[in-house]
Amino acid sequence: MKKTFIFILLLLSPTLLLAQSVDKMNARPIQVEKWIDNHFGKGKRPPFSFVYDGKPSSSFITRWNHSIQKQKAADEGQVSYLVSYADPQTGLRVDCTVNGYADYGAIDWVLRFTNTGTSNTPQISQVRTADLSLQYAQKGSFLLHYASGSTAARSDFAPRLKEFFSGDSLKMRPAGGRSSDTAFPFFNIESPASQGVLVAIGWSGTWNSVIRQTNEQTVSLTAALDHFNSYLTAGESIRGLSVCLLFWQGDDRMVGHNKFRRFMLNHHSRKINGQPVYYPIFGGLNWGDPSPCNEYTCMTTEYAIALIQRMKLFKLNPEAYWLDAGWYKGAAEYYDGKNWYNTAGNWLVDSTRFSTGLKPISDYTHKAQNADFMVWFEPERVYKDTYWAQLHPEWMLRADGDNYLFNLADPEACCWMSKTIGDLMEQNGIDIYRQDFNIAPEAIWKAQDKPGRQGITEVKYIEGLYQFWDYLLQRFPHSLIDNCASGGRRIDYETMLRSAPMWRTDYRYGEPIGYQCHTYGLEFYLPQHATGSYKVDRFDARSSMGSAVVFNYKLTQQGQSYLEMQKCYEEFREVRPYYYEDFYPLSGVGDLTKDDIWLAYQLHRPADQSGYIVAFRRQDCPQRDYVVRLSGLDPEHVYTLKNKDSGAEIRKTGRQLSEGFTLTLDNPRTSLLIKYQ
Repeated sequence: MKKTFIFILLLLSPTLLLAQSVDKMNARPIQVEKWIDNHFGKGKRPPFSFVYDGKPSSSFITRWNHSIQKQKAADEGQVSYLVSYADPQTGLRVDCTVNGYADYGAIDWVLRFTNTGTSNTPQISQVRTADLSLQYAQKGSFLLHYASGSTAARSDFAPRLKEFFSGDSLKMRPAGGRSSDTAFPFFNIESPASQGVLVAIGWSGTWNSVIRQTNEQTVSLTAALDHFNSYLTAGESIRGLSVCLLFWQGDDRMVGHNKFRRFMLNHHSRKINGQPVYYPIFGGLNWGDPSPCNEYTCMTTEYAIALIQRMKLFKLNPEAYWLDAGWYKGAAEYYDGKNWYNTAGNWLVDSTRFSTGLKPISDYTHKAQNADFMVWFEPERVYKDTYWAQLHPEWMLRADGDNYLFNLADPEACCWMSKTIGDLMEQNGIDIYRQDFNIAPEAIWKAQDKPGRQGITEVKYIEGLYQFWDYLLQRFPHSLIDNCASGGRRIDYETMLRSAPMWRTDYRYGEPIGYQCHTYGLEFYLPQHATGSYKVDRFDARSSMGSAVVFNYKLTQQGQSYLEMQKCYEEFREVRPYYYEDFYPLSGVGDLTKDDIWLAYQLHRPADQSGYIVAFRRQDCPQRDYVVRLSGLDPEHVYTLKNKDSGAEIRKTGRQLSEGFTLTLDNPRTSLLIKYQ
């Protein structure tokens, strides 16, 4: 009797009762409106779950009041629905906004919980925006293609592979409350049936995802708020994370990756006048300077304009100028031990160095250079005794050491920050807003939660972050946001809608091997990202190539030729459009951080069958030759391949290039750039 009793208790456990929605996959492409109806229609078990008052949603959700309404879609080729589930007893309503993208076989959705009653709801926990199983016709093992998150290491965003067998599982979760810190919220599940699903999670705090192969044909997926367990007060409303599923078919999983890259550009990135944005070629303003100066703490109006004039003289002409940390009050008071870091919170322009603000710099940038002006901020981290800390101590959440976290969970604080930063942008002519975030907020959020309200501070904080960014983008409809969080530690589906990481990692500035690895790993999922470029030799310069770049040349020092700088600019402008096209890895997914290997990748434009091979023979690599197999080519076409360094040309068929093409570099620490058409 005792064993039977324990078995029944296990069966009744809320976690085990979270029965998943099962999706039986076939070989045909997904029809998104049919998929939405099958999963969100009346009487259907939705592909999300939660526990309410100790009971799993699967046990009651189909009995709640249900409605589904078609809404006006944001983009052409998109359909949108608002699906609502309402509990007639407690007044809890769950709204699910679902979007479908027919051209890409993609669906995304986000949950919102609202208490329409007059008293507190029962506890809501285990909120899984995605909770479903995918069943395929063919038996076998599943492959999970995923990536490392950022830890400011050479291995940031490294491609990783896990093979699943029945019963195997993997849980992913970021560290410290930043969405891509150690874990990365984009991954591709490949089935044994030449089909798969690419998954993206949108939550800029702590999420978790569990992938499990339940049998030889089925894989399950969850994507959840990590530690939410709270009631809602009367009238209170909160959102959960968003999730995107993009379904693909093909023998090569890169079909899914490239489909997703194009989906992100066309439907889920910053747009201006309805068109996806190309992030700029940036010019840095002599980052660093002699000790004890750091970052831009010794910058002045006159010096900035002189550097811009010098770039114009050298015909470098970036599309935007980059002013990073240290322009604000107190940052240059070295005799008091102050610097850029411990004066964050003094969001007032230093009037000693910039007597009339930053406007003269932005005006000169706009008129003389026809370029944009970007400025660094870090408004979420407030150092003790700074202006903001003293002005609004009620909005400061205590962190470790001498930092505070500005309380974006407070609606009044969020509105004040939005207007204050917006006014600074307007007064100083700032076109591109750069936001850093050098603090791990998870423990701070948890410390604010009251009993019975676990996770509520984080949820409201992240909502405040999105509200703040949306305010800036609405107030300045032609502006961009550069998303930095100690480098690339807050990259996810939601931040990529509003921003892009122009400084994707704080790994050793300018170290080329790491930069090659970071480009290679991120290109599987995201075409919009950038890093710095410091040197003009081809090995270093090509290591920093991408859809955008930050040229950080020291224009006041000898040792580099401005003619070589010009060549780097010209080469980058030529190759840059191809980073918005299809990406194919040519070096697999093993340990790509070593110094004794080749690393190579292919950029391919299907529209005209042209592209580039980018390859590096690293300093300790003994192999002169490296065989690669190109993808996306027409086997019958003849392609002309031109070495951009030597000018040598050869001709090969698409079939020959896909079966094996030998790259040759006579010397270590050299690179190849080959154009084919």
